[in-house]
Amino acid sequence: MKVVIITPMEVEQVKVLDALSKINNLNHNYEVVVAGIGRESMAKAIMNLPHHDIAILIGFAAIVGKQNDLPSYLGFGKPIEITHSSLYGYQGDIFENGAPVIAEPKTKLPSLASLTSDKFVRTTDLAEQTIINMEDYTFMFLKKPKDFIVRIISDFLPHETEIDFFEEIKGVNFIEAIKLIDESM
Repeated sequence: MKVVIITPMEVEQVKVLDALSKINNLNHNYEVVVAGIGRESMAKAIMNLPHHDIAILIGFAAIVGKQNDLPSYLGFGKPIEITHSSLYGYQGDIFENGAPVIAEPKTKLPSLASLTSDKFVRTTDLAEQTIINMEDYTFMFLKKPKDFIVRIISDFLPHETEIDFFEEIKGVNFIEAIKLIDESM
């Protein structure tokens, strides 16, 4: 099966490629494409993907809650699948604060809801265990039924101290996520 993995940033592409290179006997053929950050970049990338059987969005995302208060499966660097996505704070043409998009789980990973927003999100008003990102809603809206999203937890909102995102994620690998994806299809 031909699988296209879409990442918002190059740092995620590097981590996906590294994980793919370390897993022996992959069940599928993979190509990794960097979409760029944001709804519009994601929409353009999806419309211009190479031929594939399944597309998967993989990227980092923040989660609402304190790491010590969340279950261990929602810890730093852990993969989760997005099965419910909505859009917040967008004012414009297509997708304006659209209705939530819901999909059935495709993996054995824990499933969570995500909130796509380009605006500052007051995380104290959001439910714990909500994933915050800039791409999921567009991907969910445009995807084929078998496509899915895996997010890697990169930070916890609201931030209690200032973080350097790229320093924080240096040690995170995507091997657990890629193994589960490869076995799930």
